[in-house]
Formats: sequence, C-alpha cells, structure tokens
Amino acid sequence: MSQVLLAEPRGFCAGVDRAIEIVERALAKFGAPIYVRHEIVHNTYVVNDLKAKGAIFIEDLADVPPGATLVFSAHGVPKSVELEAEARGFRVFNATCPLVTKVHVEVAKLNREGYEFIMIGHKGHPEVEGTMGQLDSGIHLVEDAADVARIQPAQTERLAVVTQTTLSVDDAAEIMAAVKARFPNVREPKQQDICYATQNRQDAVKLMAPQVDVVIVVGSPTSSNSNRLREVAHKLGTAAYMVDSADELKREWFDGKTRIGLTAGASAPEVLVQQVIERLKRLGALSVRKLDGIEETVKFPLPKGLKLEDAAEVKLSHLR
Repeated sequence: MSQVLLAEPRGFCAGVDRAIEIVERALAKFGAPIYVRHEIVHNTYVVNDLKAKGAIFIEDLADVPPGATLVFSAHGVPKSVELEAEARGFRVFNATCPLVTKVHVEVAKLNREGYEFIMIGHKGHPEVEGTMGQLDSGIHLVEDAADVARIQPAQTERLAVVTQTTLSVDDAAEIMAAVKARFPNVREPKQQDICYATQNRQDAVKLMAPQVDVVIVVGSPTSSNSNRLREVAHKLGTAAYMVDSADELKREWFDGKTRIGLTAGASAPEVLVQQVIERLKRLGALSVRKLDGIEETVKFPLPKGLKLEDAAEVKLSHLR
C-alpha cells in the first residue's frame, strides 16, 4: 500500500466528549469509586481507561451502594431508572447526550398532546430502551421497512416518528418512506433526529470510500454509529472492516491494495486512530493524507455541580 487517507471529521463527538468529562470530573471531585450505569460510551478503550481511574460500570442500580455517586451513560435511560435512582438517594449526574435528551423532551411533549409514536431504531440498543422507556405504552419500534407493515397503533390521527440518533441516514430515510406510505399524516421530526456527528461521519465516508481500496473503521463492536460507518462504505462497493484496536488489523486485508481509507466512530478516541496509522506504516503505508471535511465546533455544557479547582481542571486527561 502507498497511502492512507484520513476521513474528516472522525472520532469523538461533543456528546461523547461531554460524557467522558462528566465521569472524569466526578472522579476528581468526589473520589473513586464513581458508578456508571451501562458503558459511558460504547468503546472498550474508553471504558477500560475509566475503570483504571476508579469508575465502576453496572447495569442494575441494586449494585450501587447507598449514598454513592451515579452517572447515567450518554445513551440515556428509561424514566423508571431515573425514578429509581432518585428514590435510592444517589448523587446523580446525567451524561445523556443532549441530542438524545432532545428526543426525550419531544416524546414527553407530544405524549401530553395525545400522540402515539413510531421509533426507528435497533432493538436492545440502550438509546432505544431509554427513549421507549420515557413512556409506559404507545411507542412502537420498527427496525426496517417490513416492520412498518406489522405495527398496530391504537389510533392514527396523532402519530409521530422519532429515531435513534446513531442510525444510517440512508436506512432511516428508507424506513421513513415506508412509514409515510402507510401513515400519510404522520408527524415527522421537526429536526432530523439523527445527530450532526453521525451525519458528518457518514458523509465523510461517502466521500472517502470511492477514492480507496479498503476502508478501516476504528470502533467497538457494540458501537452503533461505528457499525453504520462500515456499512456505508460496504454499500458503496468498498471492502470495509471494523477494528477495536490496531492489533486486529490483518495483513491480508491490504494485499495488492494501494489506498487505505481510515475513519473512527464517534466514541473512538484519536489515540486509537494514531495506533492504527503506526501499524499501517509498519505494513507498508508510505504516507498519510487528511481529506477535507466539516470542522465541528459544537460543545455541550456540563451538568451543575462538577466545577473543579483550577489546578484540578488542568489534570483532566479527557482521553485525547
């Protein structure tokens, strides 16, 4: 191989940055252990790094001792989990991505107006469980166009669509078309629910994939948005592989290939991308070129109660 092309943008988004910083600040301010419900973001390296600093990842709030500090993951939680945490008296910091929170707020508002919902998303994903868990009933999950024919809302006069924020833009549009064909009066999201970072990373892969022989996506198997990046490249006819770390690269993927495209999911830190680049150089890559792309400037505010002293502020690693 002769060249590696780097997608731009790639890697951490503002929601992931914020979620990791919340855990790091809680550790710095209150000391270990800090309990986190579910993986803070879906990345093995990030989770292991925070475990080493004193974060304990749990699924059941019964595993959190009384009086502990608890952080909700970036994916969001069902209303029942929020209420249980409140009842148990934990000090809670909510690291739910503000773009996911926006969906939760919209669901609550339209539910008060008598709406039922169709949610486009992947069954079992924690973000889907969190959004569907905002209501006791009246929200129907569809994973593909075929599911749209099977759902049976109690009424169709007030029906609204929400989506998981980390879907493939193209897949979501295809399912949305099926929803509109069956329910012509359905209320679409006021703004596209799929987040800006997911959209930008998919667009960057669409630009890169036709220029390369192979696409490598850095991301963990549980990361929805990382999986979608691999699928986007594959659908454009480019061989594509996803790796959790540089160790997973296989020499045979690059036999006879000249140009390699490299990107990273929104929960994958840049340090992993740099390790992959070093491994590709050892496998024969001669140069690395960054492609042009959108520069992301979005920043989300932190929850109250996490301000540190100035000296402590400097020590935050932020996993970059």
